[in-house]
Amino acid sequence: MKFITPSAVRGVVTAPPSKSMTGRALAAALLSAGVSEIGNPSLCDDGLAAAAIIEALGARTDVRGTAQVVPSAQPRRRRAAGRPCPGIPNHPGENLTFVVRGTGSALRAVEGALDCRESGLAMRMFTPITALIAGETSLTGSGSLRSRPMKMVESLTALDVSCTTENGHAPILVKGPMKGGRIRTDASVSSQFLSGLLMALPLCEKRSTVTVSGLASAPYVRMTIDLLRFFGVRIDNDDRLEEFVIEGNQAYRPSVYAVEGDWSGASFFLVAGAIAGSVEVKGLRHASFQADRAIVGVLAAAGARVETGRDCISVETGDLKPFEFDASGSPDLFPPLVALASSCGGKSVIHGLGRLMYKESNRASALCREFNKLGIRVVAEGNTMEVYGGDVQGALVDSHNDHRIAMACAVVGLRARGEVAISGSACVSKSYPAFFSDLEAVSKDP
Repeated sequence: MKFITPSAVRGVVTAPPSKSMTGRALAAALLSAGVSEIGNPSLCDDGLAAAAIIEALGARTDVRGTAQVVPSAQPRRRRAAGRPCPGIPNHPGENLTFVVRGTGSALRAVEGALDCRESGLAMRMFTPITALIAGETSLTGSGSLRSRPMKMVESLTALDVSCTTENGHAPILVKGPMKGGRIRTDASVSSQFLSGLLMALPLCEKRSTVTVSGLASAPYVRMTIDLLRFFGVRIDNDDRLEEFVIEGNQAYRPSVYAVEGDWSGASFFLVAGAIAGSVEVKGLRHASFQADRAIVGVLAAAGARVETGRDCISVETGDLKPFEFDASGSPDLFPPLVALASSCGGKSVIHGLGRLMYKESNRASALCREFNKLGIRVVAEGNTMEVYGGDVQGALVDSHNDHRIAMACAVVGLRARGEVAISGSACVSKSYPAFFSDLEAVSKDP
């Protein structure tokens, strides 16, 4: 339980590392036959899940830098799949680098199941990667991941790979080896499986063609393509990302890669500056493919004062007004945008609601329920959410075990007329373990 008291904010924070890029970079390091260095990795739950999975698949991962580490409890070769890795920190540190000796295409067969914890990216991305193994691999998870849609992975059967789910959900059983070929996949629910295909198919012996329908998260696919290029892998695609041609027998090049700052996590502090004072967020790459950098334009449209530096964004409260924004391509912005709209007098409209059903919670209903407790009317209908700004009241709210719901409630609590108590607040560790300590560091007496 966390308690947020009304506060002004003023100060500087550093954006957390991107968990999306951490997972992708670790997978690329695994598939490289040699030593790669992944700097500034995210030590959130999803990042640690990916680190444990690549070790289970044969990578050797060590940590260089300053952090308390988890000692190895048993010999590396006998450690169960998905357990914490020797040398992987058990809490965030600074100046860390993961040093990964990858396997190339020679992935190790796994005894037992790969534990993806609650990471949808890990499960969807590593399913086609494990299809490279000549044998059966089981991928499982916990919590909300067990109810998130995984039906799209069954399209691997077009590549003569056996792949089954439990009625479209985890656990997943996949049996390779995958040799490449032609595959069609629906990316309307998530592009994460497509990213996994793009990572795995270059290592197959045959040329592959991937035809995609319903792609709703194009920026994340561009992130993957950009990362693969960095690791020496070529993907040919059309401008609309509807068809990909991938030559087989490629090789990943071991690389030194720095994970960029996370626009998704940073967006909560940018909103905090807009509604409760001023905040500078450092460590953000303006040329990023991350979809959530769209937050900058929304803040400016809503009347916040926004200044852009070389690797930072400064936001200060202004004469805030209602806004309208289509978040179909950046659904993770819904929670911080609802917090922003709560401070904009009048009705703000956010489109793209259909993307929220299959997150860590049903975010549409969770946002409506919890913000209404706080005295903010939020209405979800069809593909649109309407938020009526006004006075925020103190209340006990539920995170729904969803990191972004917890962070949104914390940010809007800065301007509440009373204390906001957040049940299940520890869930922020999924993406941003230091969120509450960072928020406390910039919170001042009103």
